Amino acid sequence: MTETLSDTRAHTYDAPHPHAFTRGEVGWLPWLEPFPQDDLTDRHYEGLVDRGRASSDYFRLLVRDPEILRSRTLVDKDIFYNTAEGLPREERELAAAAASRVNGCVFCASVHARFAAHFSKNPELVDTLLREGVAADLGERWNAITDAAAALTATPLAFGPAHVERLRAAGLDDLEVADVIHGAAFFNWANRLMLSLGRPVAPPDQA
Repeated sequence: MTETLSDTRAHTYDAPHPHAFTRGEVGWLPWLEPFPQDDLTDRHYEGLVDRGRASSDYFRLLVRDPEILRSRTLVDKDIFYNTAEGLPREERELAAAAASRVNGCVFCASVHARFAAHFSKNPELVDTLLREGVAADLGERWNAITDAAAALTATPLAFGPAHVERLRAAGLDDLEVADVIHGAAFFNWANRLMLSLGRPVAPPDQA
């Protein structure tokens, strides 16, 4: 079966929305019918990169253009998992969480906040970001990262030399500064895509 975007159905839901940013397991529901899992071909699986993503409604929406999805996923993996040089994983996740907090993407913020808390071993500080936003005092190094991420998220033109200077003053080298920019910029785009295609669902403790 070959399905086109015009064949999809629009959905509405009664599931509760989250009422706060959280590290809890936020769900996500699509506005459109995802590509049928039984109809996925080798081309689609190549686009998914990880076969396990076939169970995700989000990725089965994006897999309608598998070549673009593959490029998107490989960039994502390189930004967050290629930590041989540059920022430690927790601060890449922090930049993504900060961008998601500014954009109001509760789902993405929850995912990256969990990673930031796990790798930093400092869940209280991550919860402060979720609760108070990017103006929260997280210590100068994290403040510099969240401030840069917030500027990029508001508009790329808001990010400038002063942010780079602050990051360097906080101890980041050029590769680490680049990782802050990549993590925030990627999720600035990803937030908007996810917010357009569906909506978050409250975790069990907020339902």
